[in-house]
Amino acid sequence: MPAVLDPDDVWAADRPGQMSPVVKGMPSRIYVPNSEGDTVSIIDPATYKVLRTVKVGRQPQHVVPSWDLKTLWVNNDLGDSLTPINPRTGHFGKPVPVSDPYNLYFTPDGRSAVVMASEDRRIVFRDPHTMAVQKSVRSECDGVNHADFSADGRYFLVSCEFDGQLLKVDTARRKIVGRIQLPPRAMMPKPQDVKLSADGKVFYVADMMSDGIWLINGKKMKVTGFITTGKGAHGLYVTRDSKKMLISNRDEGSISVLNLATRKLVDKWWIPGGGSPDMGGISANGKVFWVSGRYNSEVYAISTVDGHLIKRIKVGFKPHGLAVYPQPGRYSMGHTGIFR
Repeated sequence: MPAVLDPDDVWAADRPGQMSPVVKGMPSRIYVPNSEGDTVSIIDPATYKVLRTVKVGRQPQHVVPSWDLKTLWVNNDLGDSLTPINPRTGHFGKPVPVSDPYNLYFTPDGRSAVVMASEDRRIVFRDPHTMAVQKSVRSECDGVNHADFSADGRYFLVSCEFDGQLLKVDTARRKIVGRIQLPPRAMMPKPQDVKLSADGKVFYVADMMSDGIWLINGKKMKVTGFITTGKGAHGLYVTRDSKKMLISNRDEGSISVLNLATRKLVDKWWIPGGGSPDMGGISANGKVFWVSGRYNSEVYAISTVDGHLIKRIKVGFKPHGLAVYPQPGRYSMGHTGIFR
């Protein structure tokens, strides 16, 4: 894999303005998969207007940037397909047959796409361009969905939403090499998004039933701590200066702000009138957090400076893993945009 720019900061390539030559000239857009509408809405972030809404496959869950930054893939989970989008022209291509693509990642070396086939209980390595199967791995857990890679790219952690487990997968061997059960708190853990800390020493895992985030030592596969953030903790996003992480608390309509150096919560932003912030991304200049309102058929544009709601935009039914594109970074490791 391409070496990280700073050994003390895995997100150093994500600074404002550090755009790859590959995305030069691409229009800035917000791509919103409406899971129960079987459509993708495209928003112009400059005007906060929906430009158009396009029909795709059944139950699109996430819009995922490819490793080479040239394509966006719509994960049509129940439609068993991936719809390619050309982000330069906005053209939606012919869907590619893929079984149960709930979520999609790319290995840091760009050699494989990794499909999280939640219902199939499989992690499927595929050719990143044709999506032909390279290797299929049984997860032996329910609801494989979110992941992130270690700083050196040698392994990645995967959350299993429906049985409270985390898996450790060796990237090169394409093999599960570790597994832990998250401890129960008030209810059975329901792990969601996974994100590596800036220093690469800890993985953060959102848990929407425990209402906070777990701290995981990936090398030892041990739980090292827990931070309560808010009801329904779901998505995790590192700010462009690598100093903070935004946590969407879907079931209480808030965003918690974590200082990554101290691992202390420093703020909480509430959506006026309530909402259901789910998945999203940070604007290229780092000033706006775009996040879907899963149960409100809307998208929120939130200031990363003071947390105020800039705009509430109506979209389709049950918007989920929206992608802000393009963003800074040399390559994408998938999901709604994990760039390094």
